[in-house]
Amino acid sequence: MMQTIQSSSSYLCLKIKGMFNVTQVHPMLVHFPIALITVGFIFDLFSAFRKNEPCLSKTGFWLEAIGMAGAIVAFASGYFLTSPMEGDAGLMRDKHELFATLALISIIVATLSRMAARYLEKDSPALRFGLLALFMIAFIFIAITGYLGGSLVMDYMIGL
Repeated sequence: MMQTIQSSSSYLCLKIKGMFNVTQVHPMLVHFPIALITVGFIFDLFSAFRKNEPCLSKTGFWLEAIGMAGAIVAFASGYFLTSPMEGDAGLMRDKHELFATLALISIIVATLSRMAARYLEKDSPALRFGLLALFMIAFIFIAITGYLGGSLVMDYMIGL
């Protein structure tokens, strides 16, 4: 039996027979895009130093592309399925959401730019450096977002 507990434009909480709460979906999903994008970025870094090894670059590309799709789902789950917060926890959540938005925009821009470069068969050292810089910016935003999310859990006991 599915039961709606509270509903608003940015918050939806459903419980299924008292066992599953959809606010738990976001913490279950966020780790996959973080790992995929981080490892993809590391592969791209190695690829920058090993020019005659195309496998590293291709693997980095696919990890980042799959990570981008996962980031979209993780962002949506955080935006629509998590509980509203007040006080210091609410301020921390606002910071977390801001950096999550910046991370999502930067990973989408970086990944779509790389897809466009591959499709147009454009390749130059300047383009590769520019794309690597975009992914580095995305990686930094993801790291900050993860830190703030961890702070919500550990410092404010959100979800525990």
